[in-house]
Amino acid sequence: MIFIMDERALTLLKTLVERYIADGQPIGSRTLSRASGLELSPATIRNVMADLEDLGLIASPHTSAGRVPTTRGYRLFVDMMMTARPIEAAPLSAELASAREQLQPDQPQRVIAQAAQLLSNLSHFVGVITAPRRPGRVRHIEFLRLSERRVLLILVTADGDVQNRVIATSRDYTQSELVEATNYVNAHYVGLDIEGMRDRLRNEIVALRDEIAQLMQAAVQAGSEAINESDQVVVSGERNLLGVQDFGHDLGSLRKLFDLFEKKTDLMRLLEVSSRAEGVRIYIGGESGVVPFEELSVVSAPYEIDGRVVGTLGVIGPTRMAYDRMVQIVDITSRLVGNALSHKQ
Repeated sequence: MIFIMDERALTLLKTLVERYIADGQPIGSRTLSRASGLELSPATIRNVMADLEDLGLIASPHTSAGRVPTTRGYRLFVDMMMTARPIEAAPLSAELASAREQLQPDQPQRVIAQAAQLLSNLSHFVGVITAPRRPGRVRHIEFLRLSERRVLLILVTADGDVQNRVIATSRDYTQSELVEATNYVNAHYVGLDIEGMRDRLRNEIVALRDEIAQLMQAAVQAGSEAINESDQVVVSGERNLLGVQDFGHDLGSLRKLFDLFEKKTDLMRLLEVSSRAEGVRIYIGGESGVVPFEELSVVSAPYEIDGRVVGTLGVIGPTRMAYDRMVQIVDITSRLVGNALSHKQ
């Protein structure tokens, strides 16, 4: 598709996308002729637009109307034609300056909540962010007998987080057995993360005494569940989508979308995929497979704490969004959050 398009067609497509993003109205050949700066006759422009429509890059929403970009057209624009412009608007600069002051490293939950709100305020759409995944390195494990076949697991991570889990065991353990298991675990497994514990346990399971092996397996499982439960998504600005043109009046789609924000499971899946990418990712229309609406796009990026990717943030908005601006907003916010949580000044 790309190779059969000449510079003239690419210029007209770029102009059409930019004008549609700015104005929200189908673009006619006369408007395109003036805005593109190309000295082409209206007939020539109409012919090029017909070719672009045949390629599935633009579409005509109504008979005899102008054209609008399709998801495919937006994708080509983002991949080949988008040019980043410096963000210099005074309101944005003031918002970012305020954010730098408010994002306090000693209050990570507040940082996450404010980052979601910042993304929403700057984009005027929906801001989403996952809370940092806990490192999972174990500093201390303890087993305490509660009653017959019920043991309390106390797991303390390297960052001071304490998790308590009640374990149902296959047999009754005496407190002396649990003390022995506690001492063994802290002597051999402390300092590892949950996956490291799981790997070592897999290699040593045959050599371990049965009661310690059972308790270790339960501890690894409980620790893994505790860490997974910490992966939460914070969403801000859902109501902004009510004002999106041609979307706010579709109550069926809005209901499905708000259900997505409410359950958050699919959002977690999308942001988890994004966390494995380098830099900013753009999902247009239904490309993400998670936000199943052709009218919506997602711009996301991972953020790091001390050089390690621990979460993802992004903006969810209409396909008719200023992608260059959204990319910069997401990129800047990811750096702000990373710096705040890394205790950098």
